Amino acid sequence: MKRIVNLLSWLVVLLACASCAQLGAQETTTVSADVVITRAATRNAKAGGARGPDASNVAVWLTPLDRGEVNASASAVSRTPPQLVQRNKTFIPHVLIVLVGTAVEFPNKDPFFHNIFSLFDGRRFDLGLYEAGSKRSVVFDRPGVSYLFCNIHAEMSAVVIAVETPYFGLSDRTGHIVIPDVPAGRYRMNLWYERSVPEALNALTRTVTISSSTQNLGPIRVAENPDFTAAHKNKYGLDYVPPPNPDYDHP
Repeated sequence: MKRIVNLLSWLVVLLACASCAQLGAQETTTVSADVVITRAATRNAKAGGARGPDASNVAVWLTPLDRGEVNASASAVSRTPPQLVQRNKTFIPHVLIVLVGTAVEFPNKDPFFHNIFSLFDGRRFDLGLYEAGSKRSVVFDRPGVSYLFCNIHAEMSAVVIAVETPYFGLSDRTGHIVIPDVPAGRYRMNLWYERSVPEALNALTRTVTISSSTQNLGPIRVAENPDFTAAHKNKYGLDYVPPPNPDYDHP
């Protein structure tokens, strides 16, 4: 009799564990959105198409509102470190989104020195001069937008966006965004676009509800700043020294 009672007790425990596991398991879905870049002279521009503006590198991230803590998966934190490659005096990719606490690598694939720095908002750092074939890394340990430049080559720029959620995506040239593995629930949707202004982006922040029947964030219209410029100073706050004139006659 005692043995039967023990078996029944174990059966109850197993059933309870199975129920907890079933309740704890969350179904996820792939969330999508389509960005439309609007300009002062072409307010009716549509996403995609040969004539539409390039709508790439618009960042969207979803911060959970129903849970106090985001359960970042191990793959989001311990996977192979993302890279901003320096090649042909260009950062590849131009925009990178990472989870806070991620180490980003900066390999130098050019046959000359680079000096990567970020002194404006976000994560402030200066990697100093480092040669071809080497790499440096930086941990982005707090949320924010970091603007990166090279102190030698004025044409080089990139952006790293550190967020406190693993649910994020970047738009392609047509403006399409895909955010995989999003659990059902309420989220705060945030956007960032280099060629827009903070006021316009803040106005797009809103609460969204993701479910099995609601997986698309709809068209998102982002206004482009007509006064945007990529010009910047070097890390000393000075103008870059122009390269030597190739037409100069050497004695």
